Amino acid sequence: MATLYTHKDENIAKTWVLMVVFFSIVIAIGWAISFYFNNPGILVVAVIFAIVMNITSYWFSDKIVTAMAGAKPADEREYSELHNIVENLAITAGLPKPKIFIINDAAPNAFATGRNAEHAVVAVTTGLLSMMEKSELEGVLAHELSHIGNRDMLLSTVAVVLVGFVTLISDFFLRAHFFGGRNDNNKGNPILMIIAVALIVLAPIVATLLQLAISRKREFLADASGALLTRYPEGLASALQKIGAYAAPMKRANNATAHLYISNPFGPKAAMGGISKLFMTHPPVQERIQALLGK
Repeated sequence: MATLYTHKDENIAKTWVLMVVFFSIVIAIGWAISFYFNNPGILVVAVIFAIVMNITSYWFSDKIVTAMAGAKPADEREYSELHNIVENLAITAGLPKPKIFIINDAAPNAFATGRNAEHAVVAVTTGLLSMMEKSELEGVLAHELSHIGNRDMLLSTVAVVLVGFVTLISDFFLRAHFFGGRNDNNKGNPILMIIAVALIVLAPIVATLLQLAISRKREFLADASGALLTRYPEGLASALQKIGAYAAPMKRANNATAHLYISNPFGPKAAMGGISKLFMTHPPVQERIQALLGK
């Protein structure tokens, strides 16, 4: 029988696999850049940075993401109802109450982050609070607590940092290439040279597609787990309908953190169909609503 924790162990395992995969991608890019510039020291630096970024993304994921989102701690007096709802849902879910943050933004949205339940954060926008009825807000918060219970917020937060790092070092190479700096003494195998350049250029694309695939699947899982928690799927379905109908993007919408939110922070215009679903951070809202209501 499905429970809030059905996918917990699976997602913990996936997190470690993801970190190994990204570590391997970084090492591959490091080798490619060191080969291209004929400088073995670059590979050593890439290994060190890969290790540091894995550790950083694990231990400081909540601080990194809340800073990127511009989120601030929610005052318990000013947001007493929000604190009460989160606390009641956390008790029902058998989870410690997460830290609660507020994002000053009219767009209705929310996310969860943190390395585990004891260091979790739930952030909501002021727009979400002003737009939602209580049952709808409970549905959204249950969705976010489900991410915590299933431990997939760690999986996605680690992806934020590591995808960003892969993109950063690839960008570094491209800048170095265009502005000069290649060691022309490298007369290596031209096939290996082609492979090296291809690795550098394609690695960010592969890493991003992996990140987006993880995001789409986890949203369906959290919707289902959140509905189990509240026993009222109509609340979350109604909330998603309102969120999907809001046209404007968030003020601090960011490609690196977009997949963490309950809905695409760039707005419904960013949603596409067909093969372009590969590049979507979230499943279409109507598909999620239909899955919740069993249609």
